Amino acid sequence: MLRFIGLVLFLFSFLLFGIPALGVEWIVGKFDKERADYHSLRIVQWAFKVILSITGVEVTVIGEENVPDEPVLFIANHRSYFDILLTYSRCRRLTGYVAKKEMLRYPVLRTWMKRLYCLFLNRDDMKEGLKTILQAIDYVKNGVSICIFPEGTRNDGEELSLLPFHTGSFKIAEKSGCAVVPISMNNTASMFENQFPRIKKTHIILEYGKPVYPKELDKETRKRLAPYFQNIIQETINKNQKLV
Repeated sequence: MLRFIGLVLFLFSFLLFGIPALGVEWIVGKFDKERADYHSLRIVQWAFKVILSITGVEVTVIGEENVPDEPVLFIANHRSYFDILLTYSRCRRLTGYVAKKEMLRYPVLRTWMKRLYCLFLNRDDMKEGLKTILQAIDYVKNGVSICIFPEGTRNDGEELSLLPFHTGSFKIAEKSGCAVVPISMNNTASMFENQFPRIKKTHIILEYGKPVYPKELDKETRKRLAPYFQNIIQETINKNQKLV
């Protein structure tokens, strides 16, 4: 419980003292938007790294050199609330995450997320969902990577299971022409969800797959991008389970 209490106290302090920081970033952005964007990114990454340090997590990273220095679509399996912290703390470029619209309930948190190009998906409204995807496509075309969890929600099933990937997630890469970089994570639910509300010191395996440009795939594969990439992540988490 000490880790959980420490995490809550740090998060509360960050959000509280982050309010004036947001004001400073807003002012800087009026003169140099890119500088303000990257400054905000590094501030949040610092906070995420502190939180991960509090949890005592050990992360083995494989294939990070596969991530190209260009805007991409990251896709990842999703089993823990910590998946965002684990992946976002490693982003070298500006990256927006596609989050559920319920995150808009939290005032200071949603302001930081909007500063960092995060998008809020309404899964119950197809028209609004399409607008979110179109905005993500626009972000990628303007140099911002996007990360999405194509399962659509956090999977609380068996460790090596995956929920079906949503096809709409891959429209971002199809329409923008960017590469898809699969991220496979093992054992993340063991940090928190498996023994809620305790936080457990855990060993995580995080692997970045090679970038795949959908336009370079054959016609039949392009019609089935969701199962194609689901299979890549499934094979990777199966392979890496022995490393946990």
